[in-house]
Amino acid sequence: MRVRVIAGALITFIMALVSSHGVLAQRGGRGAVQLPEGTGKAAVESTCSSCHALSLITGSPGYTREGWQSLIATMVSVPRDQSDTISAYLATHFPVKPGREAVIIAGPASATIHEWQVPTLGSRPHDPLAARDGSIWWTGQYSHKLGRLDPKTGAMKEFPLPAGTGPHGLVEDRDGYIWFTGIDASYIGKLDPKTGAVTQFPIQKAEPTARGPHTPIFDQKGTLWFTIQSGHVGRLIPSTGEMKIVAAPSGAGNTYPYGIQINSQGVPWYVDFRGNRIGSVDPVSMTIKEITLPNADARPRRIALTPDDVVWYTDYARGYLGRYDPKTGSIREFRSPGGADSQPYGIATIGNAVWYSESAVRPNTLVRFDPTTEKFQTWAIPSGGGVVRNMMRTADNNLALACSGVNKVALVEIKQ
Repeated sequence: MRVRVIAGALITFIMALVSSHGVLAQRGGRGAVQLPEGTGKAAVESTCSSCHALSLITGSPGYTREGWQSLIATMVSVPRDQSDTISAYLATHFPVKPGREAVIIAGPASATIHEWQVPTLGSRPHDPLAARDGSIWWTGQYSHKLGRLDPKTGAMKEFPLPAGTGPHGLVEDRDGYIWFTGIDASYIGKLDPKTGAVTQFPIQKAEPTARGPHTPIFDQKGTLWFTIQSGHVGRLIPSTGEMKIVAAPSGAGNTYPYGIQINSQGVPWYVDFRGNRIGSVDPVSMTIKEITLPNADARPRRIALTPDDVVWYTDYARGYLGRYDPKTGSIREFRSPGGADSQPYGIATIGNAVWYSESAVRPNTLVRFDPTTEKFQTWAIPSGGGVVRNMMRTADNNLALACSGVNKVALVEIKQ
């Protein structure tokens, strides 16, 4: 059933506790956390720690009892009495913290946000894919599944992947196969949507030190490029299976290639989430050129390109939208409406307009930036967003989003 979400819906928002370090940081790890004593402590420990670290609770922004209960319902199915006990305990010991409220700015564009909860609770949809047939796909990073939504009917189907895959990014090829990165199992995967069959391409056969393939993208020739969190960038020729992986110049361990896009000339551009750098890759030699951003504290996380091949990036650490012009070498920065702690994250472009999310304001916002007027416009994501880690333009110039912490995917219908 299609869910048309309206403003004023209950905000259930889980903060991104992802640092710039590795898979364990992204998956929450299993670090020891001591919860306060009280009725419900044992239930919280047994129910919540089976899927993620308790640090996701202690480091959360806090919720009301109803907010905790709503959030829990997106993660796991538990009896009502147990849910009541858990939510009461959490609301008592982890109430709403003073936080940064969303800044809503009116403007000329219209955006209507529709959201659907994915079938498997606790999937934590990471990246979305707007397929050519109008469907929206997502990676269920915690459930080790890929999912497909038909926005017209609300019909969903999930495709199980090998245990321990941890699917992260995904992209569609010319023939309709869905390619994804298995960040936990360090392989590139190819899913046949007709049969559910998965073909694996292990990255460590090409480079033994590589681990954690991150975001994939196809170039105009059908070559698959992908970032790797161990400080590498990879290239895969689908027709032959030939794979080549190179290390970023700053060195493995010092870099974290994250978001990646291909410009009109077939040149891959990526952002480095472990440093104040963006990089371009020579598509023939795979030589990487790094560009240093002006502020040492910058940590660009996702990247988008406008039709003029200008590079736009979200500076997650500092709360800025950044612009780099490869032709002139000029760099400009624009303070995001939510401020220094807004944590801009997923980003995409529609024509010359830049769209992105603020992942640390309450609720998450969808932000539009007009490069001509240099003005922002913002919308609250009705469910709260739960951290929109990535977004993608659809063929008809709308947006597909993955709302990770609230276990939803979204379609944004836009009139600019």
